[in-house]
Amino acid sequence: MRPIFRINTPSAEDLSSFHRDGFVVYPAVFSDEGLYGFVDEIHSRRQVIDFFKKNKGEPDEHGMNVRPWNNKGPWSDQLFDAPLVTALLKAIIGEKFQFCHSTMHIKTRGGKGVQAHMDHHHWFHDNPVNIAERHKWYIQMLYYPNGFKRDDANLSVIPGSHQIIPIPGKPPHYNTLEEMMDRVGNEHGGRELKVKHFELPPGSMVCLNARTYHAVTPKPLDSPQDYRIFCNYIFKEAGPPHRHTQAIPSEWLEDVSPKRQNLFDREPYTDVCWE
Repeated sequence: MRPIFRINTPSAEDLSSFHRDGFVVYPAVFSDEGLYGFVDEIHSRRQVIDFFKKNKGEPDEHGMNVRPWNNKGPWSDQLFDAPLVTALLKAIIGEKFQFCHSTMHIKTRGGKGVQAHMDHHHWFHDNPVNIAERHKWYIQMLYYPNGFKRDDANLSVIPGSHQIIPIPGKPPHYNTLEEMMDRVGNEHGGRELKVKHFELPPGSMVCLNARTYHAVTPKPLDSPQDYRIFCNYIFKEAGPPHRHTQAIPSEWLEDVSPKRQNLFDREPYTDVCWE
């Protein structure tokens, strides 16, 4: 099987952008063979087949959401430790990082948007373990196999918002990123905060610091795209479970390599693991 990505390592400019803005974007980074295989693999999953059979092309505000996404094929399996993924994580975190969990989503016409938020959940709980973990890395690898247009279930972010110190406790909810900026102020760390709306071609990837505020626009009823596919692989700095850190299926551990074993060698999240 050939590599899933066109490149294997981030550039110095990529890493500078990540630390400055809280994310780095790789448009159309999938190889031609990797993109075709990945999309075909997703369409072959039983829950996807069943979803489309039930949906029949009708508008659906909820779409399909799978967490954790365990029934992977050989292409999605590469995304645990593809050279580009590993190189980014080593450059950002260092040698000690772990797989947290992965998700897979399909958003159809009429799909709801996602409110403005950040995903570093240790900031929203006040147990000693949460307080100790707040400044540790939590990284999301966002994949868009069939891409998206502006105002059509597009990803939006606030560059630089990863430096905002959240108010600990209950996670804040904002309808839009603009509302979020009205609450916290539109300047931080010596820079003016502005919303950035993405438009990405098929096979794109975004490496996101989970403390960066982001949102997703709704998918309009008249969208020319039947549905948008989104996959998310989340990695954390070595340590206690994060929210949704999944149990590792036994089949993933059969003949596992030492590198892969290090990714999986951690405790899963439970309702009492932070107490």
